[in-house]
Amino acid sequence: MVCINGVFGMRMKENITRLGGEAVVVEDDWGAAVSLDKVEQTLKDNPDAKILAFVHAETSTGARSDAKALCKIAHDNDCITIVDAVTSLGGCELRVDEWEIDAIYSGTQKCLSAMPGISPVSFNERALTKVKNRKTPVTSWFLDLNLVMGYWGDGAKRTYHHTAPVNTLYGLHESLVMILEEGLENSWVRHQKNHELLRDGLEAMGINFLVNEAERLPQLNSVFIPEGADDAKVRSTLLNDYNLEIGAGLGAYAGKVWRIGLMGHSSRKENITLCLAALKEILDK
Repeated sequence: MVCINGVFGMRMKENITRLGGEAVVVEDDWGAAVSLDKVEQTLKDNPDAKILAFVHAETSTGARSDAKALCKIAHDNDCITIVDAVTSLGGCELRVDEWEIDAIYSGTQKCLSAMPGISPVSFNERALTKVKNRKTPVTSWFLDLNLVMGYWGDGAKRTYHHTAPVNTLYGLHESLVMILEEGLENSWVRHQKNHELLRDGLEAMGINFLVNEAERLPQLNSVFIPEGADDAKVRSTLLNDYNLEIGAGLGAYAGKVWRIGLMGHSSRKENITLCLAALKEILDK
């Protein structure tokens, strides 16, 4: 079962289809969190479901779903969970063990501010049991966890599976040291405070958010493009004249919203001050 409330939920479904799986879809409006009630009812309607897959922080809209509650619903219905935490890791509360998330993946390039190219992953015993008891071989050599576990964990022996991206791993290590020095919870607080600073400035200009406040990500801010503003021209001017890049809308919101990222090292007061001043100057012309 896969939850879709934006582009990256759709990507999850696409992966299921490509691997020959059958996806039961729980759909919510883009800009809304995944509905707990819909998930619970759909699981009851599909008692043979084995996996619940969802995006914790939907990068296409800036919506945050309740990962803790979704994992509990899944486990109450004998499902394991697969969670996309690409944008949430380091930027907002995420407690993998406490929330009993079974399988989770993220990216180094968002709130960790490291080089792209590595996907941090975590699997608990429930997930690993499912991996070990597969009836068919994994279609990808590189992504075959049974092979990876041959040299990872207790009793593992040194072996060759792939050439590791050593330089990128050193970069990731340094970014983790920086987060450790700041404190993970402090990083969450910094992202939230900077979001509030950006929010106040944008709302003072009459620019409104796509996602309601209770479900909003602090590190990914989707806002409606003001009436009369030229989407591409504003973004191009920000980039060329102010060295600032904001994201275009995706999917159903292409040309309708801007996505302003406040992730990792870029989540700083001076960046927000510059962004607000630049937007005001451009929109006032």
